[in-house]
Amino acid sequence: MNSEKKPIAIWLLICCALVFAMVVVGGVTRLTDSGLSIVEWQPLIGTMPPITQENWDELLEKYRSSPQYQQVNKGMSVDEFKTIFWWEYFHRLLGRLIGLVFFIPFIYFLVKKKIDKPLGYKLTGIFILGGLQGFMGWYMVMSGLVDNPRVSQYRLTAHLGLAFIIFAALFWVALGLLSPTANTASDRQNVDTLKGLRSFAYGLSWLIFIMVLSGGFVAGIRAGLAYNTFPLMNGHLIPPDLFILEPWYRNFFENMTTVQFDHRMIAWILIFTVPFFWFKAIFKSNLPDATRLACHTFLLMLAIQVSLGIATLLHVVPINLAAAHQGGAVLLFAASLWVSHQLRRPV
Repeated sequence: MNSEKKPIAIWLLICCALVFAMVVVGGVTRLTDSGLSIVEWQPLIGTMPPITQENWDELLEKYRSSPQYQQVNKGMSVDEFKTIFWWEYFHRLLGRLIGLVFFIPFIYFLVKKKIDKPLGYKLTGIFILGGLQGFMGWYMVMSGLVDNPRVSQYRLTAHLGLAFIIFAALFWVALGLLSPTANTASDRQNVDTLKGLRSFAYGLSWLIFIMVLSGGFVAGIRAGLAYNTFPLMNGHLIPPDLFILEPWYRNFFENMTTVQFDHRMIAWILIFTVPFFWFKAIFKSNLPDATRLACHTFLLMLAIQVSLGIATLLHVVPINLAAAHQGGAVLLFAASLWVSHQLRRPV
């Protein structure tokens, strides 16, 4: 690794950690129904928190015009409002912090000519995605400020998916700086095996991303509050009301049964395919230690994430377990990206 690139890699990994925190705080914000407590989007002046009682009264008065107050929290006191306000405030503040932590070092490294043109294009693209994420967050909140006191599950899933895309971009570029050459095999006799493992790893990373999106729909329509049994769904292997909505495709996004069933099925696929991938990588291939460590981490994170998912379901989605499950999804995704990066095609 070029020693000049190491500070850039560390900076990007710090950004990854902040995005991870953002996803977890965003999950808590959703679980506590705090996301609609701030009914205005103020990228700059919204940074200052309320201080005086007059500030709080003004914010609560604005909140009283929202559907969530009128239909769910009518009569809420200032102290009760503060609880939901702070979660949304810190969620937005963390988003602003990520922007600053990314932008200021980016300019510094550009001025110091530490960033070449290809890397500059990548980082500029990530910065644009970050700006788009801010707009997407407000676009999501807007859906809950009209008639329905809940945000659209479609916009929520898009917001979550974009967060994972930003995390993946940051993490992949950081890994490329830390390990600029492929680290796949100690000999060249396993070309076909490595090619198969590479495709397998990429496919698993995409499948985990799809599972994250399905989890967004589970959260968006609160599908985790139904069928709180495992492994069967209230005694059914295949529940009978999978396709009760018309047209049929609405069930995949709006039917609590179908949305949870799909999330479970993807998890089951991963439960069988990731250990199979691990077995092939560890026992059927000649991989260096770093790549084997990545494979071990991937399998371990799957076990942790599946356990968190089952516990969250059986305990009817308590905030601590649900937030841990959302954070675990980021770490599982990161582990899969690490494996995929280790197995990437040599250049």
